[in-house]
Parts: sequence; C-alpha cells; structure tokens
Amino acid sequence: MRGAEFSELKAFATIVEEGSFVRAAARLRISPPALSQTIRVLEERVGVRLLNRTTRSVSPTAAGETLFARLAPAFNELEGAVADAHASRDRPAGSLRINVPRIAAMRFIVPILGDFRRAYPDIALTIIVDDTLTDIVEGRFDAGIRLGERLHKDMVAVKLSDELEMAAVAAPSYLEDHPIPRHPADLHHHQCISFQWPGGGNIYRWEFARGQRALEIAVNGGLTVNDTELMIRAALDGIGVAYMLDYQVRPWIEAGKLIRFLEAWSPRFPGFYLYHASSRQVPPALRVFIDFLLARR
Repeated sequence: MRGAEFSELKAFATIVEEGSFVRAAARLRISPPALSQTIRVLEERVGVRLLNRTTRSVSPTAAGETLFARLAPAFNELEGAVADAHASRDRPAGSLRINVPRIAAMRFIVPILGDFRRAYPDIALTIIVDDTLTDIVEGRFDAGIRLGERLHKDMVAVKLSDELEMAAVAAPSYLEDHPIPRHPADLHHHQCISFQWPGGGNIYRWEFARGQRALEIAVNGGLTVNDTELMIRAALDGIGVAYMLDYQVRPWIEAGKLIRFLEAWSPRFPGFYLYHASSRQVPPALRVFIDFLLARR
C-alpha cells in the first residue's frame, strides 16, 4: 500500500470515529477542505460512495460501514504497536547479546551485572566471554568490548576507560634472589611468565617504549599461561616476572605484595571501548546497557 492510500484510509476512519469533518480535520491537523479532497480521491479510487454528507452531519454508507469495520481493528493494532514501541524507551525489553574478553568482563561486566538485571528484568542478557576477537556481526552479537587498538574502523565505538599502561612486576620473594631489571634487555636473565594468546595463538612478545625507542622482547621462562588471573597468582607466588596491565596488578603493588619496575619503559595505549555496528537507531536495550556502563565506569 502506498503512503497516500494509507493516509486516505486513515482520514476516512477518523471522520467516521469523530462524526464530523471539522473535528476529524483538527485531529489529523489538516484543513477541512483538504480532508474533503482526500475523501473524494478515496471514493473515486474505490468506485463507491463511502460517506453520506449533510450540512449538519456525516455518516458512513453501507459500503463505508463495511470498510470501517475492517479498518478499525487494523488501525487499533497499529496504534498499539506504536505505543508499545514508545513505551520500550522507558521499559526496554528483548534480547541483548554481548561479546567480551575475560579481562574486560571482570572489569566492566561483573560490577554492574546484578544491578543491571534488577533494573531491566525484561531484557534477556547473554554475555559471551571470548578472547579470540570474534566478528560481532558474523556472530550475531549486538555489541562487544575490545581494546581501542583492535577496533575495526567501521564500528561505532564508545569509550569505557582512559588510556592503559603496561606494568612489569615481581614478588619480593623473587627479587630477593634476582636483581631488579633496569633495562628491558635484562629480562633475558630472568624467569618470565609468558602469555599465549587464547585459541592457540602466538606467545606475546613484551612491548616496551621510551621516547622514540620501541623494543619487543621474546622473554624466557618455564611457565606459559593464557589467563591473566593465573599470571597474577604465579607472580604472587614468586615464580617470576609478569607483564600485564597496570590496573590489574595495582592493588597488589599498593599492598606491597608485588614490586613494579621498568616504569620508564612502560608504553601507554588506547583503553577499552564498547563497539557495535553502525545504525541509525541504537536498540533501546543496547542504549540502556551502554548508559549503565558509562554511569558506573
């Protein structure tokens, strides 16, 4: 159905409901002459008179009664659907699928999960913890969380954190028997805890930078993990040197259980972003989820 035909039928139904061209025109926010012209065009198109008009009243003909009986439920259903859509702005519902690496899940999702579910019980939330850089469009996710340096340029990105910084740390018990590294190259003489990217990926080469100088170190050690929490535990147990995000080990540094070094060589890089595919309208469920994260970051 073309837009003009819909408008003609809506005009006809409104006249029947109001019993007056003047009141119907006011409700539709058009002039009475324009409304009369719309009805004339409709009657010519269907080939039958739909309204009986007098100077004092208007009423449907038999054909008009039959048409109105079919139109009224349809228009009521449409108006109800629009009302529900408006209501969803204040009472979001539906499903929401988020893809997030474990490190971001622990930082951003865990602290707000209970409060979000209590605030929006009608949203069916699915959180998939995934460290393999899944394509959220292909995986049918509504959004994901990722480090800024790994975002695709065609995505809409919402900043969740400030810049991040790497930190080299070790336990006091380890440093009792090993000199504190003064230069990244000194790490070749230490037991370093290696990190393997999840999904059978490469071993991470530790990245350092100072001024215009940048280094990548392939560290040695007898332990390789693919989980940052396990790396922290190993460092706390004095197994060797760990290299990870500053905020992950900051509580242990402040408690004196880990000692940080090589700070002058610690690079900074873009923080975490929530990202989603570009679209004109962000779904209400995703919109409130983003607002929730931003309010509590």
